[in-house]
Amino acid sequence: MKQRKIPMRKCTGCNEMKPKNELIRVVKAPDKLSDTGEVLEKGEISLDLTSKKAGRGAYICKNIECFNAAKKARRFEKAFATQIPSSVYDSMEEELKKSE
Repeated sequence: MKQRKIPMRKCTGCNEMKPKNELIRVVKAPDKLSDTGEVLEKGEISLDLTSKKAGRGAYICKNIECFNAAKKARRFEKAFATQIPSSVYDSMEEELKKSE
């Protein structure tokens, strides 16, 4: 029987390649645009514990140390090409602590 390929992703905190199911996805929802193409509302950035939300994703280990390393190095801001307010980081950190 042929073995299935395990999808690998890189943690933005520790930069290690790990199986996708061992990581948590951080997602930036798509921007809401007007009919003329102007950005009406920026996409929300949040943790995606189900890996089903639509949008651009980045992955993080399930521990708080990797989250803090990615936050300190501004790796989420680089991955999503946008400024992230500290309130968003705080809410993601609380949600990550609850999921541990």
